[in-house]
Amino acid sequence: MLAIVPYDQNWPRQFDAEAEALGAALGSIVERIEHVGSTSIIGLAAKPIIDVQISVASLERLEAFATPLASVGYVHVPDPDPEFERAYPHFRKPAVGVATCHVHLCVSGSEMERRHLAFRDYLRDHVDTAKQYASLKRDLAEVNGLTGREARLRYTAAKGPFIESVIECAIAAGYPKR
Repeated sequence: MLAIVPYDQNWPRQFDAEAEALGAALGSIVERIEHVGSTSIIGLAAKPIIDVQISVASLERLEAFATPLASVGYVHVPDPDPEFERAYPHFRKPAVGVATCHVHLCVSGSEMERRHLAFRDYLRDHVDTAKQYASLKRDLAEVNGLTGREARLRYTAAKGPFIESVIECAIAAGYPKR
């Protein structure tokens, strides 16, 4: 069972090690590798899963990513929404059991890239908003549980309105930082 846990000072180092392995596996097709998600916000409670956003020139050939990512332990997890799948394909590690890392691919300069970086950067700069988000996550995890795919989908959907409001504020304020 996954749980929301206190911030772990090892998360940035775990990201660095993962980013190095991913960069080596994917080579020149990578334009940018970013630590995103709650583990990228210092002090924020989170599920202990490192989220990595990899920006690339094109997502037209997903198989170009699947083999190199498999070489470092990742498996593609198709999203049930085909439009979201095309814009932000997702891979997890390990292939079975409790995930330790997620990789999300996006096109450099895309709205998807911009929104995720804006959310991250805004929470990094606005501690009170990050605390509100942590409290919401704990409450939702308690209500929905984090066991099983359906429970995690409910948890994620319930966070949506808060996340959207933060992204709107962040973009209006000029985020993401470059």
